[in-house]
Amino acid sequence: MSTADLATDRAGGSSAEERSPVDAWTVMERFYAAEAAYVAAGGFGKASYDDVAALLDPEVVLHQAPGLPFTGTGTWRGHDGMERFLARFSEVWESMEFLEQEHWGDENTVVVRNRVRFRARATGREVDTSIMQLITVKNGRMAECRPFYWDPGAIADACRDTDT
Repeated sequence: MSTADLATDRAGGSSAEERSPVDAWTVMERFYAAEAAYVAAGGFGKASYDDVAALLDPEVVLHQAPGLPFTGTGTWRGHDGMERFLARFSEVWESMEFLEQEHWGDENTVVVRNRVRFRARATGREVDTSIMQLITVKNGRMAECRPFYWDPGAIADACRDTDT
């Protein structure tokens, strides 16, 4: 692949994609955009889940760390599980903005460092934090995701009502 093809591929072009399988990063770029749009639109009952679901393997598994305001049981499985997770996530967050992203990987696995700014729906407070994710992709869809939050306390604090 030429340097021009790499630049086109990173910019969202299709020349490299047409010649080779979709790599894990390309899948995740699409997922992040669909996820952010879903959250911004208000989530479950207010936004279509179709764009998100199209990027998920039917057997997708999300492993969330315990103790965060949106993690629930910690493990979310399948399209229904991911929709329930994103519904909860959208209840907690009003917006999410990807400020920086770095990634390493291949067609099946990617590690992503996201610097994200979240705004809590209940408090209006913002938190700027980093999240590392280990993601597996199968047949051009996310199959497994393990996020690791840099500062879970800051995330919880942004969501906590200080008047109670």
